[in-house]
Amino acid sequence: MMNVTVEVLSPIKKKLCLEIAADAVAVELENAYKKIAKTADIKGFRKGKVPKNVLKQHYGPRAQYDAAGPLINNSLYKALLDNKIEAVSQPEVVQSGVVEEGQPFSYEVEVEVRPEIVAKDYTGLELEKEKFTFDESVVEQQLEQMANSRMQLEVTSRKKARDGDTVVIDFEGFIDDAPFENGSAKDFELALGSNSFIPGFEDQLVGMKREQEKDVEVTFPEGYGSKELAGKPATFKVLVKEIKEKNIPEIDDALAKELDAENLDALKEQIKANAIAQGMQQVDGQLQENLMNALIENNPFEVPGGMVENQLHHLKDSFTQKLKAQGMSLEMLGMNDETFAKTYRDMAVQQVKGEILLDAIAAQEEIKVEESAVEEKMQTFADDSDIPLDQVQKYFENQQALAGLKAQILQEKVTSFLLDQSVVTEVEPQQPELENSADSAAEES
Repeated sequence: MMNVTVEVLSPIKKKLCLEIAADAVAVELENAYKKIAKTADIKGFRKGKVPKNVLKQHYGPRAQYDAAGPLINNSLYKALLDNKIEAVSQPEVVQSGVVEEGQPFSYEVEVEVRPEIVAKDYTGLELEKEKFTFDESVVEQQLEQMANSRMQLEVTSRKKARDGDTVVIDFEGFIDDAPFENGSAKDFELALGSNSFIPGFEDQLVGMKREQEKDVEVTFPEGYGSKELAGKPATFKVLVKEIKEKNIPEIDDALAKELDAENLDALKEQIKANAIAQGMQQVDGQLQENLMNALIENNPFEVPGGMVENQLHHLKDSFTQKLKAQGMSLEMLGMNDETFAKTYRDMAVQQVKGEILLDAIAAQEEIKVEESAVEEKMQTFADDSDIPLDQVQKYFENQQALAGLKAQILQEKVTSFLLDQSVVTEVEPQQPELENSADSAAEES
């Protein structure tokens, strides 16, 4: 019923030449004509009653086109399955014959496949690992940031505004004694010293009193966004209606309790533990990146574009979700799908190569995933996310999710094996990122 020949075009691409028997072609043509007959509008015939020979005269090319789709769809999947070819992207029909009654139908398809590689030079790798030392001042820095994050603006009893205060103002701007568009506002809150207004504007409000009015003289920058205003002198009539100052809570046990810690000492220990864990995680992550870079350098090979595109899609989804949690989007960062792909394509290529190499090494070293490791990982997920274990287990009843979990565990085991087989030298950090580590730890706490 179907003849298939497979040609290897490259390590990542194969061509399938398929020929479908004439009797199968006849069946699909007959189905196509039956569907056309239901709606065919030919003078002298009622719908659904047009003879087949008349349909052929009027709709022959359409029936041939309509039959080609099912012929390809019904045969391609079976051909891939029978020949044990796992496509990593949508197969591409590169040549198609004509569907004719009484004749076999032939077409050719090119398909991207995962490269079958034999990994080499993956033991005895010489790797560098940065030393991690904890700076105790990070704890105090984070405590200050936590206190500042709970800062509240309160009306001050002081008569005059000073740098760092927030003033509530009405203002109206004029150029050559004429008001300009979007140059006025009422009850506007402006933090003095934030440099969010035209240069020189905020400085002239320092020292003003409530209900005081003042003409503020400024000049718009040459590169100002509105060309009509750029470089022009302006006068703003400003009324200060209220003065507010920052009220930052004391760093004490009360603040610690607001942050779900028993007391200040417990909060400090929590910050320190999280910062150390985060710092060690970064060091270990960099070591693993060094490992993968060395593996990839020792094992050059081509990767399928389809796998890279899939990884890019995964990266973008993950990145977008993280931004969304922060109330942001790709557009707010000045990015779109095209610029994201351009920026992260090299990363996606490296990640795909790493995945293929780790899988190859697992096969060569006969590294397996035991059921106990899967159960342990599920328990870890449940503990870390504070979700009941039975809910986690129910989620992984999905075969695709379970396969992903096992793949993750396998890669972790292979990575651990490779690090054990490597020569790791500790080096001084070039650019310590302790403060960033503590930032993340503080957020978690």
